Amino acid sequence: MNTFVSLNISVLKRLIPVMMIAGLIVACGSDPETRTTEEEVPMNTLTSEEKEEGWVLLFDGESADGWRGYNRPAFPGQGWVIEDGLLHCIGTGRGEAGGRGGDIIYDQKFQNFRLSLEWKVSEGGNSGIFYLAKEVEDEPIWKFAPEFQILDNERHPDAELGQDGDRKAASLYDLIPADPQNTRPAGEWNHAEILVYRGTVVHFQNGEAVLEYHLETPEFERLIEESKFARYPEFGRNRPGYIGLQDHGDDVWFRNIKLLEKEY
Repeated sequence: MNTFVSLNISVLKRLIPVMMIAGLIVACGSDPETRTTEEEVPMNTLTSEEKEEGWVLLFDGESADGWRGYNRPAFPGQGWVIEDGLLHCIGTGRGEAGGRGGDIIYDQKFQNFRLSLEWKVSEGGNSGIFYLAKEVEDEPIWKFAPEFQILDNERHPDAELGQDGDRKAASLYDLIPADPQNTRPAGEWNHAEILVYRGTVVHFQNGEAVLEYHLETPEFERLIEESKFARYPEFGRNRPGYIGLQDHGDDVWFRNIKLLEKEY
């Protein structure tokens, strides 16, 4: 990981008051699959500590409350289902061109937040988590929103495309590779966390910080200028924005979606 994308704890300390640094780093770096607690926590619920901190559930495991289609007034009538406590995008076997439900967004904008969720993808599958998204009629979400990539790294060709693995899971899609690349195989759950604070963005996966970048900085602008997003002047510049989940035509499942919105 180079200097630009490495997690620099001293920078975070300057950005965020000392009183919450320890809790922020520990919480963002924790993996539900390995974390132990005295409190048994059912799926799609909050711990008592999370409730005290101000976390909110974005998915209760039973309904699509709060979610709707991108550029649509309601939740898709096909392509997405809720089953066994999971939010499931149904694959068609036709990839991006075969998505039936389209991308979905949570119908509230966020600016400074921590988003936490778990995902798993089918063999050969591709999807993504969008954030700071903007809705523009007749335009796709990816033209505006950074994307936390979801991918079966072992089978999907995107893993070998792009540059230095910047299309592998947990990467900032097509811009910054996740390092270390610690994604679990297709069919297994991965924990993702995205921290956004005053333009600083950190991706965490399975208990580790895998990349950091800073919106609107010269370094980030150069990355955009050298990518396909150079054609889209509003890419990565929308704050606050929506959180979205991608329908890429492949099976992908989500659970335990929760968010902490707070001015630290």
